[in-house]
Amino acid sequence: MRELQELSSKLLSEGDVSVVIGYEEGPRGVRPAFIRTPEETNRLVFDHRAVQNLAVYLSPRRAHLRKRGRPAVVIKGCDARAVAGLLRESQISRDDVVLIGVRCGGVYRDPESNGPLSEENVADRCTGCDLREPGHVDHLVGELPSEPPATDRRKSRIAGIEAMSPEERFDFWSSELERCIRCHACREVCPMCVCERCVCEKTDPSWVESSPHLRGALAWQITHALHLAGRCSDCGECERACPAGIPLSLIKGKVNQVVEDRFDYRAGDDPDVPSPLGDFRLEDDQEFIK
Repeated sequence: MRELQELSSKLLSEGDVSVVIGYEEGPRGVRPAFIRTPEETNRLVFDHRAVQNLAVYLSPRRAHLRKRGRPAVVIKGCDARAVAGLLRESQISRDDVVLIGVRCGGVYRDPESNGPLSEENVADRCTGCDLREPGHVDHLVGELPSEPPATDRRKSRIAGIEAMSPEERFDFWSSELERCIRCHACREVCPMCVCERCVCEKTDPSWVESSPHLRGALAWQITHALHLAGRCSDCGECERACPAGIPLSLIKGKVNQVVEDRFDYRAGDDPDVPSPLGDFRLEDDQEFIK
């Protein structure tokens, strides 16, 4: 994408930023790239393979990257939701980052895919996306492509789980989560995991069993999902990064659905719109109070 390369070269040449975080060709699809000189900007690419959420590099858990100067970050619409979440929670300052928004026509489920987008290879998050042209950015590049193909894959899978009895549902998730090896790849790739010390690492007291056991895996994944309620940007990176192939986006998708149904809220790209956990309203339902 020539426009992206030229803009990045200009930002670096004029000293507006010290690094551009974008995408480059890798051995398997595309991978995150850290571009530090104008001469390197010809490595930057953006296409359907750009599945990674680069907002994760703005997380305070990546504070060592901030010490290298002001970054510019290439973001899609779904990534913009995560950036807005970090701004909303004062985890980053708007003046400390340059946002390069890219008009997006959808991405693959798997960055190693190729060919046109189809119902089979399009990412679940792309269906019904209302942020294909991200706002609240410093620069916007690319032409708006046609809408990605729609799929009801995740919706159907969630509906199938909801149709199960409580016992069947517990058995389903037990069979899935017993494969968890507690590598915490889902946490490391999540831009909204901002705690310097995760609750699952605390040992005095120990809140979550650390061994790769179903009991600990169940406690960890429930804790993770609830910590993301009203905050999850629905980027799907947790599931893509899971080496055990656990369908984690079904858990996050269900939590997002509950938040939307109860509070009419979906994480957006405007940091000035508060999330439900930061916006008390007298008209909120309080049926849980007995």
